[in-house]
Amino acid sequence: MPQYILGIDPGTLIMGYGVIKVHKGKVSLEEMGVLHLAKYKDHGKRLHYIFEKVSALVQTYTPDAVALESPFFGKNVQSMLKLGRAQGVAIAAAMAHGSPTVEYAPRKIKQAVAGHGNASKERILLVLKSILNFEEVPKYLDATDAVAAALCHYFQGESLSQASIKTGQNKKQDWGSFIAHNKDRIKK
Repeated sequence: MPQYILGIDPGTLIMGYGVIKVHKGKVSLEEMGVLHLAKYKDHGKRLHYIFEKVSALVQTYTPDAVALESPFFGKNVQSMLKLGRAQGVAIAAAMAHGSPTVEYAPRKIKQAVAGHGNASKERILLVLKSILNFEEVPKYLDATDAVAAALCHYFQGESLSQASIKTGQNKKQDWGSFIAHNKDRIKK
């Protein structure tokens, strides 16, 4: 049975989203895009539309997990507060419809997808095109950032952990379990 992972790059002006499907060991891109929010002056309306879009995506795909890029710390406190609200609304929408959520730092996502935490958005796009075999280049790379969050979750092995999916908890693994599941990554 296929599994779906919804990735979200939260934002109050542009929110990226992407859905990947995992079936029989193969990963494919189902959908990606952005939600344009800058046209709404009222911050409450922006949050409402985030809730509506995430709810619609969760109802359409019933993802096994929703992976969000966590906000990074910037200098503008007001921007951080707004971004935190957008992320919180996305998490609430996912959980209201029964999908567990997990957050990943931007550097963690870049590391998992491109091999190093300082990869550019353009590098992430090239790697995603190679892995997921798509030609479309979105106008806004917030969409590919969201797909990268979903793919990071898949690479972390969390998406296939039935315990975390059924309970909605982000269950940590011990080193023995990690080594057993990642023998190809161990250098001797």
